[in-house]
Amino acid sequence: MTDSSADPTPDATLPELLLALQAIDTQADQLTHRRAHSPLRDEFTAASNRATQWERQRAAFVAAIAEFGASIDRAEAQGAELLEHRQRLDRQLKTVIAPREAEALMHEISNIEAQRDELDVVEMDALEQQAALDDQLAAHLAEEEAITGALSLADQALAVESGDIDAELERLARSREDVRSSIADSVLTTYDRKREALGVAVAPLVGRQCQGCHLELSAAEIDTVKTEAAATGVTDCPDCGRLLIV
Repeated sequence: MTDSSADPTPDATLPELLLALQAIDTQADQLTHRRAHSPLRDEFTAASNRATQWERQRAAFVAAIAEFGASIDRAEAQGAELLEHRQRLDRQLKTVIAPREAEALMHEISNIEAQRDELDVVEMDALEQQAALDDQLAAHLAEEEAITGALSLADQALAVESGDIDAELERLARSREDVRSSIADSVLTTYDRKREALGVAVAPLVGRQCQGCHLELSAAEIDTVKTEAAATGVTDCPDCGRLLIV
């Protein structure tokens, strides 16, 4: 949650307004980073990847089973054609008288039987592999509830966290507009330019040290910044260029 102490009072001075604005922007940056790099997002991505991989594996099992099924169907169809051909040859064999013609028919019948035997081997092998894949698919499908359940829980957890962060970002955006409305446009232009360049645009002077760059100012520099900030309480850090609250 955001620290409400960052909200300035109605009669806040320019240094207080600038520090409040910087605090709000810093908190918003932190929340935006947290939203993008949340461990819950990593968990959701991992669960989503597992679900995708599970679905691909399921599709692969189904496709392989269908392919073996098609192979079995082709073998059965070819076997039926060969059987029909064999039956025609058997009928023809009963009508021939010439030994040479009978021998040719019997040789052709023998070839057909060899082809049928080969088809039987192919069909049996396909049936065995299809049965094994059926078992693997059944075991795979048994994991579906756990896979989808984990994905749903990860999605819900991420949605809750993201919703909370989004709500806080909306609140910060309203506070930011309130603060900016109390600051002169020329100062805001300088603030926005420094924030874009440096990330943190405003830093207080604590002792002799700028809290933005953490460098100590010399005695001469201290005298200079105090003189420059006499009217508004704000000047530029001579080292990092941030708006220095003196």
